[in-house]
Amino acid sequence: MQWKADYRAHAKWEHYMQCDGSPDPAVPQEINTFMTLWRENKNEDIEFVIEKGNQVLNLIKKLDFLLLDTPPNELTEKIIAQYQESILELQSLLHQKYNEATEHLLKKANTYADSDSGNMEVVIKDKNITFCIWGNLKKNPRFGHHMFSDAENGFDLPKAVATSDVAVRILHTHYDHISPLPHVPTLHLKVDAPESKQKITLFCDMKEEEEKEVEQESEDQLVTEGRKSTISFKDNTKNDTDENEKLEEESDKKLESVSTISGVQIASLEVATDENEEEIIDENVVDLHQFTPVGGVYLIDALKLPPQAKQINGWTMVELLDLGLEMYPYPPESEETNDATYPRIGVTLRLLDSVIFFEEPLVARWDSAGKQWRTDGINDIKYKMKEKQISFDMDAFYTITLIQDAHLNMPYQSWELRPTGTDELLFTVVTAFAEVQMQIKGNQCMLSSVIVDGGEQLSHLTGRWTSPVSLTVALKKAGVNIFPSDYSHKFVCVNKKTPLAEITAYQQMALVASAFAFSWSKWNLVSGQDQVVFKVSEHLKTDTVTEEDWSLYMFNGQRAQRLKINESSEAFSEELASNTEFHSTLYHLIKDFASEEALEKVKKTSCLFIDAVYQLLIATRVLTYS
Repeated sequence: MQWKADYRAHAKWEHYMQCDGSPDPAVPQEINTFMTLWRENKNEDIEFVIEKGNQVLNLIKKLDFLLLDTPPNELTEKIIAQYQESILELQSLLHQKYNEATEHLLKKANTYADSDSGNMEVVIKDKNITFCIWGNLKKNPRFGHHMFSDAENGFDLPKAVATSDVAVRILHTHYDHISPLPHVPTLHLKVDAPESKQKITLFCDMKEEEEKEVEQESEDQLVTEGRKSTISFKDNTKNDTDENEKLEEESDKKLESVSTISGVQIASLEVATDENEEEIIDENVVDLHQFTPVGGVYLIDALKLPPQAKQINGWTMVELLDLGLEMYPYPPESEETNDATYPRIGVTLRLLDSVIFFEEPLVARWDSAGKQWRTDGINDIKYKMKEKQISFDMDAFYTITLIQDAHLNMPYQSWELRPTGTDELLFTVVTAFAEVQMQIKGNQCMLSSVIVDGGEQLSHLTGRWTSPVSLTVALKKAGVNIFPSDYSHKFVCVNKKTPLAEITAYQQMALVASAFAFSWSKWNLVSGQDQVVFKVSEHLKTDTVTEEDWSLYMFNGQRAQRLKINESSEAFSEELASNTEFHSTLYHLIKDFASEEALEKVKKTSCLFIDAVYQLLIATRVLTYS
């Protein structure tokens, strides 16, 4: 899509004109130079690393956005590998810098000694991390239990550790740089309508396919290839006025603006068919297809305390060891103690306020050897969800995360798409736990509210305009996942629909969404795989839609009709409403009943708005996950 390519080119130019010294992460030379220069800098304090780390996180965020938002036909395997390699190197460099800063801090631990206990204590809270470190300067076993009051994180050490030269660091990153990078779809998505049965075909190569002419008896054809498709509307009557024909041409052009599908959208439409994929058999291994880490990662480490500076005859003397940051082994690594039992480590963690936990989360540890999250080795878990605190015991020092079912909010209970102004609408999704309202204006969207148990949540996200892709990422990070993945159908009772009907419905709903409201219908559950049913109402005001204003429409991707039944009817029927007829598209059917004012509003709708509506519809997949 040309306007999207122009938009990305403009964003690139804006970055160039800023001249702030920040590299373009998509350019290997720039990002490599940035990493090399920072890697060479040594002895940086923790405050500087945190500040620089925010810049690194922003670069990673930009690369993630490029992987999700760029059309698959523009993302070659080489580019994907380049972006992912840069992400991994930036993550590794950031972790390395935190270790170097921690070592630098521990070398002068006695300057941070607490007046009461005599031990070192440092707490630094930032928007992206919470850094807590304790140094055992006095080696008094009475101080083996410690709580960082400013961060509400704490630990309880075994006596053998509490009397050693040891430091304990709890580095809570509010992001997850531990889990494997998500899969990036590299498929061409093609929806075609043969005479026998609608089907979806996924092409696994990234080469451009030559377009084939498809002749059909019906008046429209839909071909979606990669992120490029076209929808041709042809009126089945020859009595339309010139003005209506012009309006149709305008709608055709605007539909092209929603005819592309991004990588994040393809992921939700993919069908997992890899027979070679290994199934998770070990019950202690966390299946990241079903569960998701929420609230960041807690790196809980025991570190060897380096020699401290001493004052001798007016001189400051310190033993220098060029060993880097050393981990304190616990349990001790010895052949004689392999079968021995050691006291467990107690941990108390504060949950993030910026994350919603709809139920008590699982506690998982990172297994660096197996590259997976595991739940074994952690016991005696105690939850204080109102206080947002969790405590547990573990048999060693681990990297910890909290795991939540990724599909708690699926299937949805209802949804509604309601216009509120020129190129503006309110998109509401109601789940078993929450009511999520998103506002769309132009090509931007905004979280209006997340209501849980009658109260509003996630105030740090509401009221901020962003792109549809960025909003989906932010909501999932905050624990509100209403965006199905390619494996969601395995864990959710899905109202399966053919891709032709579903995708085409989203496109045509987006086309007229500036003047027409759409909503969930119970009859969509019984209409069959080939057809979708939803409620439609012309809506030119800003108030809510009354029940009597709704009409039921049914669509299969090639034929649209208005139904005689309503939402309160006793049984489902495909009988046409009185004085109506079949049409090849939803747009043509709605046009039969629309006012001139509504049609004029549709005609003037911005392509950017249509695309934004379509992106959220295809991301939530309300027709199959409700």
